[in-house]
Amino acid sequence: MKKLGILLSLFAFALVFRASAQEQASGAVITFEEKSVDFGDIVQGAKVEHTFVLTNSGSAPLVISNVAATCGCTVPSWPKEPVAPGKSAEIKVSFNSTGKMGKQNSVVRIYSNASEPIEKISLISNVLPKTN
Repeated sequence: MKKLGILLSLFAFALVFRASAQEQASGAVITFEEKSVDFGDIVQGAKVEHTFVLTNSGSAPLVISNVAATCGCTVPSWPKEPVAPGKSAEIKVSFNSTGKMGKQNSVVRIYSNASEPIEKISLISNVLPKTN
């Protein structure tokens, strides 16, 4: 009888654990086609931009509350309306290399209600001096 009680307890624990795992898997999930773009060498003063495509691969609407860059040289724009499950949206990021030199990694953080609440995307470049 004692063994049966232990067995039933383990079974109940497994059911609770599985239900908890399923709850975590539900909700909004951000999936990016790519998380970084390397522009290689660019000349100081050049402006580059890229549009990152994301898909809500979750089961609830994705709400992006904020998108923040690491410096004023990088400017993101993002959808203000919720992204339905299975739908895609775009985050456009531009980088102005004026006043920059050398290797640059412009990181943008995306804050949302997704299962991973903070995602990062980046523009990478190597800024060379202007030649006159």
